[in-house]
Amino acid sequence: MRLNRFLAAAGVGSRRHCDELIAAGRVTMNGKVCINFSAQPGPDDHVKVDGKLVHVAPAFTIMLHKPAGFVSTRKDPHARDTVFDLLPQKFSRLFNIGRLDAQTGGLLLLTNDGELAQRLTHPRYKIEKEYEVTLDRSWDPALAPRLLRGIFLDGQRAQITQLRPVTRTKLRVVLRQGINRQVRRMFEGVGYRIKHLVRVRIGHLRLGDLPRGHWRALTKRELDSLRPNQYLEIPRLRSE
Repeated sequence: MRLNRFLAAAGVGSRRHCDELIAAGRVTMNGKVCINFSAQPGPDDHVKVDGKLVHVAPAFTIMLHKPAGFVSTRKDPHARDTVFDLLPQKFSRLFNIGRLDAQTGGLLLLTNDGELAQRLTHPRYKIEKEYEVTLDRSWDPALAPRLLRGIFLDGQRAQITQLRPVTRTKLRVVLRQGINRQVRRMFEGVGYRIKHLVRVRIGHLRLGDLPRGHWRALTKRELDSLRPNQYLEIPRLRSE
């Protein structure tokens, strides 16, 4: 593991910030300043930033059933409730993988595993995310092709990959993109307002019956299912 990744995994900051610390001579390895970006600390090496010893904690990932009304951030300048208010203090160094807007609930992952976060958020992996959508009135199936073909948001084509009606006002939709407030804005684009929006799946991982506001650690099997090469076998919703 290269030095910047080691520092990032230890919670020092982003890789870019860690590169800046290394370039500034603020990082030492075994008592000597280390400005070698290719250095790879081993288990017996002592790495310090500004004289403070840092170490990489074992990889740990949890799922949280985020309630609506909580923001997906560590601190909020407007003093709103954050997802970290729902977690024990010992998880304060975890970071969320992606975000859910304040009024969207459901499955949110938090981790200290930078490689896992990269796999789940990088556009090239096209990780599927499934949502349960409750609309303000009955759905018109004739509008589905517009959402499946895509509409332009922020200068790019936003598409819903799959769409399936559950009741007259409730749908299940699948995305492979991560445009800001994509689901809400797409339905607004065809004349609907979303009353409730809940993310129920990321890849193979489902929210299940985890109560709102509760969390649990992911199992090894669940973590293995989040590897990119597993996504070929995800069951598909029937597009309407």
